[in-house]
Amino acid sequence: MPSTIPPLELNQHELEQILERALTAPLARGDYQKLRAVLDTLAYVTQLLEDNNTTLQRLRQMVFGASTEKTRQVLQNVVANPEESSPASPATQGQGSPSPEPPSSATTQSEPSPGHGRNGAQAYTRAEKVKVGHATLRPGDRCPKCQKGKVYRMPPGVLVRIVGQAPLTATVYELEKLRCNLCGEVFTAEPPARAGPEKYDATAASMMILLKYGTGLPFYRLEGLQGNLGTPLPASTQWEIAAKKAAMVQPVYQELIRQAAQGDVVYNDDTSMKILALMGKRQSGPGAAAEEQEEERTGIFTSGIVSTRAGQKIALFFTGRKHAGENLSDVLAQRAQELGPPILMCDGLDRNVPKAFQTIVSNCLLHGRRKFIEVVTQFPDECRYLLETLREVYKHDAFCRKQAISPEERLAYHQNHSAPLMQALEKWFAEQFAERKVEPNSGLGQAIRYMQKRWSRLTLFLRQAGAPLDSNLVERILKRAILHRKNSLFYKTENGAYVGDLFMSLIHTCHLHGVNAFDYLTELQNHADQLVARPQEWLPWTYRKDCVHTSADSQ
Repeated sequence: MPSTIPPLELNQHELEQILERALTAPLARGDYQKLRAVLDTLAYVTQLLEDNNTTLQRLRQMVFGASTEKTRQVLQNVVANPEESSPASPATQGQGSPSPEPPSSATTQSEPSPGHGRNGAQAYTRAEKVKVGHATLRPGDRCPKCQKGKVYRMPPGVLVRIVGQAPLTATVYELEKLRCNLCGEVFTAEPPARAGPEKYDATAASMMILLKYGTGLPFYRLEGLQGNLGTPLPASTQWEIAAKKAAMVQPVYQELIRQAAQGDVVYNDDTSMKILALMGKRQSGPGAAAEEQEEERTGIFTSGIVSTRAGQKIALFFTGRKHAGENLSDVLAQRAQELGPPILMCDGLDRNVPKAFQTIVSNCLLHGRRKFIEVVTQFPDECRYLLETLREVYKHDAFCRKQAISPEERLAYHQNHSAPLMQALEKWFAEQFAERKVEPNSGLGQAIRYMQKRWSRLTLFLRQAGAPLDSNLVERILKRAILHRKNSLFYKTENGAYVGDLFMSLIHTCHLHGVNAFDYLTELQNHADQLVARPQEWLPWTYRKDCVHTSADSQ
């Protein structure tokens, strides 16, 4: 069953018009596609309704998209006062304040909300700086107002002015030509050095790649935009440039995979994707997982993997038939033998766990929490207890993160402050069934059993230093792949998917490190001859130092 359905913008009047046209003539292609989407939607919703695990809340989220899952917003519609604990809640029985250290939500209410849209001049790091001197005064001149004092220099006033231009601009060099009227020899002016040897500069390639694989702008849309702005750029040309540059920077991508294999904590998950060359084909034989030999695999996925170690974060994407666990096995095949098994954070699906390599598996708390959000309207008091308990646990984790303490210190802090909360929650789960307060097959009962079944993995952060609470890190990078799928719809070939995975891995690893991806891609192209010999020196967190050394050596 797909997790989402494509958006359908069609009102009742349009549907009636299509049906009327169908009575008089064959359906046009556009009408056929709309009717097909209507039937697919109907079949999808019917399939969801036939599933006993689908609640009304879950159906709304699947069809219309999930709203915020913050505890305050979730509870305010079902509880009169979400800030007060339920009298029957064990959260307030025999326990004092969980911890005085973590900052409360009240302390942050006075802070300005993000997204206000205003940026100071210092935010425009790439802007051209123009110094404007005073027309009549210089430092040391007599004050024109009082005629007694002298003026002195202060920090400059700042004006920001923004102009529009095409993402890629062109310069046409008209080279003067002279011809001898006797021998016919033609003499052409030499182009200036700034013209460069290539029609498409490295910065042009970086911009195309960043727009396509970083922001989800399809090649054909950039072609239309550039054409309207007087700088034609065919989609086929954009692809040829991207494929050429992918082959050029491939050593860095392979080094990124090798470095990711050495991570202390790895996150992984899947999202669906389309590759036209594979659609309609089934995978069997050696390429399929052993347990799926009998039932051939038809799905196509983009797996997101995030590896963290010593403050370094690496984002990797892999698109094809393989699930996240199989792709992670390919990555871990390059792991150094002397390293112990990494911590794996994923959701509860077994396909996310690599079969060929040992890992310390941890499951996402937020996936279990989401089960309760789906039934919060039916069981407000019970869900409220769990949501508020987990909110306190996350406050403790936020405090550890803000203090930048070591993984061992974080483990000790959670054992002192979060362990009592989680133990009370586990006891509360057992009491609901033992005292017959909850029907096991109800929505709340299934949510409780989901967490009970995975309790050891959900609470790994209380026993293992460095274990995360949730898989948000990989969920965020997968949104990049989903954005690409939403705009470009599909990859045409497996090679096209590989090129996309390569550049998305480089771009989003840059984002994780706060590195300018445009500058990074440009530098990789400008130093392509050095990538093969020393790819480890051209990773997003090392290339700046290497660029300085390279420029110094060339002088």
